[in-house]
Amino acid sequence: MNTNRQWLLSKRPHGMVGEENFEYVETPIPEPAEGEVLVRNLFLSFDPTQRGWMEDRESYLPPVQLGEPMRAGSIGQVTQTNHPDYQVGDMVQTTGGWQDFVTVAPGQGIMGLNKIPPQIPPDMMLSVLGVTGLTAYFGLLDLGEPKAGETVLVSGAAGATGSVAGQIARIKGCRVVGIAGGPEKCAWLTEQAKFDAVIDYKNENVDEAIARTCPDKVDVFFDNVGGGILEAALNHINMRARVVLCGGISAYNATEPVPGPVNLMNLVIMRARMEGFIVIDYMHKAEQAITDLLGWIQSGELIYQVDVQEGFENIPATLQRLFTGQNLGKQLLKIADPS
Repeated sequence: MNTNRQWLLSKRPHGMVGEENFEYVETPIPEPAEGEVLVRNLFLSFDPTQRGWMEDRESYLPPVQLGEPMRAGSIGQVTQTNHPDYQVGDMVQTTGGWQDFVTVAPGQGIMGLNKIPPQIPPDMMLSVLGVTGLTAYFGLLDLGEPKAGETVLVSGAAGATGSVAGQIARIKGCRVVGIAGGPEKCAWLTEQAKFDAVIDYKNENVDEAIARTCPDKVDVFFDNVGGGILEAALNHINMRARVVLCGGISAYNATEPVPGPVNLMNLVIMRARMEGFIVIDYMHKAEQAITDLLGWIQSGELIYQVDVQEGFENIPATLQRLFTGQNLGKQLLKIADPS
């Protein structure tokens, strides 16, 4: 390749994000400065939080600026190096963005620059051992504090984060109920991920289904959705319940403010706690989480699902899959093979 293909953020979205928010360009391949390496991206990660990065508002990370490549986690291969610790051919994880090539140094970007051990598949480092797996691990264990015998309810349960959070709860001895959309996702949760029960929000009344599947009420609610599903869950919390706010995908593409739950007083009545978190605050403890997650995978206690699309031209459409419910598990896109 002699050019660097890029998708730039060209217009901030109002409502559902689409290809019209991005511009395809071709630019020269950048040269790494001293202490940097040049990485060719092979796989890109797609996450609901990317929708928030497009908004021009204060958040835990600066917004992506208009005219910049869209921010995204990536797996790539070093093709040129000006850093003594990295060699041509090394497989690395970084924040490569929507482009073929990126120059980066250790410590730069959200994920920095991390070598991938040869025995670890790239899709694993962008899913169950990556940000989504770490999010599930720390959100559930540090904030949810599940105890054996408790009931854990997970929304967005067939997604990359929710599916791992639910399985960790099962490993810790909890009864696990997932909320997902459609028969295929629900069947995967019970048959493959071994959830105890599942609620199909597309075909059931969620409030009634929580009452049926959680007869002892809910001790931990791990929420990736917000909106009406959060409100329904709050109707069924136990004394001293913990509500973990991981995401709110139901409102990410809303054009008007979405009403919040009307039953927040249930937190007071039940002396419950509701808390949000961002996984970047826990990255200093990532090594222990990866060790535990890998151990559960190797023992067969934890499985993961990836949805891999292909083709650089399909990058914007692949992001949209997250908000139309097309993906099962972690959404990735392959743009090249390693050399």
